[in-house]
Amino acid sequence: MRWWDIDPVLELEKDLFPEDAWSRGMFWSELAHARGPAATRRYVVAMEGDRIVGYGGLAAQGGEPDSGATAIGDIQTIAVRRDQWGTGLGGELLTELLRAATAFECAEVMLECRVDNIRAQKLYERFGFEPIGFRRGYYQPGNVDALVMRLTTGQPGSGSATGPTSEQGTEING
Repeated sequence: MRWWDIDPVLELEKDLFPEDAWSRGMFWSELAHARGPAATRRYVVAMEGDRIVGYGGLAAQGGEPDSGATAIGDIQTIAVRRDQWGTGLGGELLTELLRAATAFECAEVMLECRVDNIRAQKLYERFGFEPIGFRRGYYQPGNVDALVMRLTTGQPGSGSATGPTSEQGTEING
């Protein structure tokens, strides 16, 4: 994802998450940490022709070189246009984010998912994420609880980067 993708991403964001859509500033802030040698973010868009049909983002923290600390990844967002649901695109986006987690040498990857988003929960479970708790009222203003999920890889850099793929010719761009 690059700065010129923000406007079409915002349109999709507002359609899919009308109550708690990210702002332009939130995306700019995340993208500010996605380039260069000290990058701690990876944001991607899925394109079908010249149309953005999905996007996702990962943040990594910790794991400074030579510190002995392990990095932890956090899936910030994954979104897929409604007309693309069931095509495997969510799995492709998640696969790309898990590859980024491997590159960041994350020992585990965390995420929050709305408790009422069963479709997303099933996707994450297929990739090995396990529920570990709840965050009450996490999604505002709707006061919807978040299910916290974790994928433990066991060691830095060993994250799973496999999963379903789409055969629609969708291109994932970072």
